[in-house]
Amino acid sequence: MKCALVTGGSRGIGRAIAITLAKDHGYHILVNYASNAAAAEETVTTIQNNGGSAEALGFRVENFEEVTTVLGTWLEKNPESTIETIVNNAGITRDNLLLMMTEKDWDDVVDTSLKGMYNVTKTLIQPLLRNRYGRIVNVVSLSGLKGNPGQMNYSAAKGGMIAATKALAQEVAKRKITVNAVAPGFIATDMTSELPVDQLKQMVPANRFGEVQEVADLVSFLVSPKASYITGEVININGGLYS
Repeated sequence: MKCALVTGGSRGIGRAIAITLAKDHGYHILVNYASNAAAAEETVTTIQNNGGSAEALGFRVENFEEVTTVLGTWLEKNPESTIETIVNNAGITRDNLLLMMTEKDWDDVVDTSLKGMYNVTKTLIQPLLRNRYGRIVNVVSLSGLKGNPGQMNYSAAKGGMIAATKALAQEVAKRKITVNAVAPGFIATDMTSELPVDQLKQMVPANRFGEVQEVADLVSFLVSPKASYITGEVININGGLYS
């Protein structure tokens, strides 16, 4: 059974990616969540109702011991299965100016996105190398490319993921493993629901926020054989806001 793990797969962009990878590629989807088990099960149910297969896996990506324990146990119980695609999507925001940003706000944001990517990918990279095939897609952000005031922690976390994407791509390319990042701009999700949409969309040449399905379709392409010669890239999906 070929599988794809989507971290932060219970809501928003992660949920759309999980559903799309099941539909487009026939993967058994491992829907990771940190605390919202009900939302993760909703994603699983949606995939199953669409004719696919999925299960929810609860662990905090920032906790290396949790990651290795839960994924290690799953791999032991499913020796005939292969996790060939990893989507590092989990992330949080704790926005504030540096003057008022606490150490915890910094650590929580950097640990979830950047350390979480390390924890998950480190745990699963050996089987990919052994099988000589794999797809890793890191969901970053416009903030990680250009920086965003009030988001020094988030910009640092996503910028670190971008640099790590480029480095890892070079390490594993000979094993037919691609490593890419997608960098969304303003996407209509729970995370952006409280933003002044009418005001912000005027900054976007496309004059709208993106949809989660548009991001999911891009990830699906990068996971496909059609993208086998694309690696180490950061692909913007932002309506022309920044490129």
